[in-house]
Amino acid sequence: MNLIIQKEKLYKLQSLIALFVLCIIISILSDKFLTIANGWNVLRQISVNICISVGMTLVVLTAGIDLSVGSVLALCGAITAGLLKNGIELPSQNLFIGFTLLGAIILGLVFGGALGFFNGWVITRFKVPPFVATLAMLTMARGLTMLWTKGFPISNLGSNFDYIGTGWFIGVPVPVWISIFVIIIAMVLTTKTPLGRYIYAIGGNENAARLSGIKIHKIKLIVYTLAGGLAALGGLMVTARLDSAQPNAGTGYELDAIAAVVIGGTSLSGGRGSILGTVLGAIIIGVLNNGLVLLNVSPFWQQVVKGMVILLAVIIDRANAKND
Repeated sequence: MNLIIQKEKLYKLQSLIALFVLCIIISILSDKFLTIANGWNVLRQISVNICISVGMTLVVLTAGIDLSVGSVLALCGAITAGLLKNGIELPSQNLFIGFTLLGAIILGLVFGGALGFFNGWVITRFKVPPFVATLAMLTMARGLTMLWTKGFPISNLGSNFDYIGTGWFIGVPVPVWISIFVIIIAMVLTTKTPLGRYIYAIGGNENAARLSGIKIHKIKLIVYTLAGGLAALGGLMVTARLDSAQPNAGTGYELDAIAAVVIGGTSLSGGRGSILGTVLGAIIIGVLNNGLVLLNVSPFWQQVVKGMVILLAVIIDRANAKND
């Protein structure tokens, strides 16, 4: 019995232990790692991945996946930037519609939620596997981004908008505050509300959840909508930090999000995991990325290392699932 309890404690602490070991190794190899400036830089960078990963966690808890978050991030960031900078012009009606900062941001977030809703609708209505449905959205959203931007960045968006990505509030970067807010809301949703219980139930055993009266399709629509909205929020933060909406923004972000979710202990089979675990996973990915840059590791080798980390996390997840 004591051995089982110790094993469960070790399983819960494995992400924290991995982060601690990683920080020690990088700090030994680079004297620039343990500095205040670098610490804030890491936190600012991982804030985007935390937002995306929280949405991904909700999806994975239902035994789904969302490969489109990187492209949705780019498209929503570009839409917000375009509305803010250029508005909408209708030559046929000789009409120009301008947008305030708040209006452009709200429409960007709503559009992200709508894309997520579309993912959920395709998955639930036509029984398309989440992998296929979101892969299709990845391609479509990337193409729409290129069409919207015509392949060129949309820049010079104004200091008020840039504040979202580069500003400070009470001595803490604004993106960090945004990610903290997202974490708190997501933790309350998953641990204190019926929706959270339904999400875990669907991932644990969808047939049993259906027989118990849970509206499976409705919950999945909500989950994918939230994932799309959070990807859009990440897009706003990236665009504001760069003061530019890049057509190729968000490339590979879905991999970092999935890595954060899996490293954080959320099972790809659904029904098991936590928001805090995902946050730890995102921090590990952020520290790893930062450490590789500080050590002047080739970008090509960085991809190899991250791929190996994801593979190792999945192997550990499979091993834990067999032992449960």
